Amino acid sequence: MFTIEQIKAAHNNLSSGADFPVYVQNLMQIGVSGYETYSVDGHTNYFGYNEFTIETDPMYEPLIVSDERNKAQFQLDLKANQEGRTDFFAFCRDCAKSGVEKWIVDMADMTCTYYDKEGDPFLKETIPTPSEDKRRSLSEVKS
Repeated sequence: MFTIEQIKAAHNNLSSGADFPVYVQNLMQIGVSGYETYSVDGHTNYFGYNEFTIETDPMYEPLIVSDERNKAQFQLDLKANQEGRTDFFAFCRDCAKSGVEKWIVDMADMTCTYYDKEGDPFLKETIPTPSEDKRRSLSEVKS
């Protein structure tokens, strides 16, 4: 079973969406099978094998998630984050303003699906496998 400390260690190596594939690989190595993150306050529920779950505390004051879906703007904001032009909090603000309530990462399928407030899928993307030169040592993640 993994710990919040191990997750925080992996998250400390995540400076932007550009590092996301490595982050996912590091989480998989400590036993995370998936997670859901809420844009409203940045808290995340992590799932492991044998129904193990662990939840992080909120990371910031609550945001208002728009009732209106703006997929075109969200795709631009997502691309900016994936290119390393925004940090986690900016990405969460962008999600909220575009109507994204949460996203779910499924490690088995290597997908990340974004959902609106009604629980309807907004956008689904495949998580790329990081190239060997971009992988980080797991010793940074294990405590």
